[in-house]
Amino acid sequence: MTDRIALFIDGANLHTTVKHLGFEIDFRRLLAEFSKHGQLVRAYFYTVVRDDDEFSSLRPLVDWLDYNGYSVRRKAAKQHDDGEGRRRMKRSIGIDLAVDAMEIAHRIDHAFLFSGDGDLRAVVEAVRRMGVRVTVVSSIRTKPPMIADELRRHADVFVELDSLRASIERPPHPIAPE
Repeated sequence: MTDRIALFIDGANLHTTVKHLGFEIDFRRLLAEFSKHGQLVRAYFYTVVRDDDEFSSLRPLVDWLDYNGYSVRRKAAKQHDDGEGRRRMKRSIGIDLAVDAMEIAHRIDHAFLFSGDGDLRAVVEAVRRMGVRVTVVSSIRTKPPMIADELRRHADVFVELDSLRASIERPPHPIAPE
């Protein structure tokens, strides 16, 4: 039997993790790699954008993902006062990811979560109770580790992101001759 799978990618968390590991993701290769694990039902990519980020460096990536097989979920960053008079940006995609995971859980057998955020532990537990296997993809090789211990403990399987490097790394850009 072929597993029906879904990917849930916390864009900011993944970006930070691969930056610490010293490589970049080729999102076309990532889809191809995980399509080998079964029938890919959906690949979600979550990102937080500021209202003034209309022309940010993230936009080309998000546009490319939108046109190439990813369901991109953009969320506006919220500004708040931190209690000491400083303005802070709240950048959380947890609720959006949780809603998507619960809505699709009855249509998949295996969920791959690309995040190390411990706040997602409850989502992992809920989806597992629905009979879905959950694999968390993050890193313990970074200093400090990018995966929260409680998230790792509640997943069925933990995959070290660095072990996927050969199959999902973006090839280096060719250098133009001088």
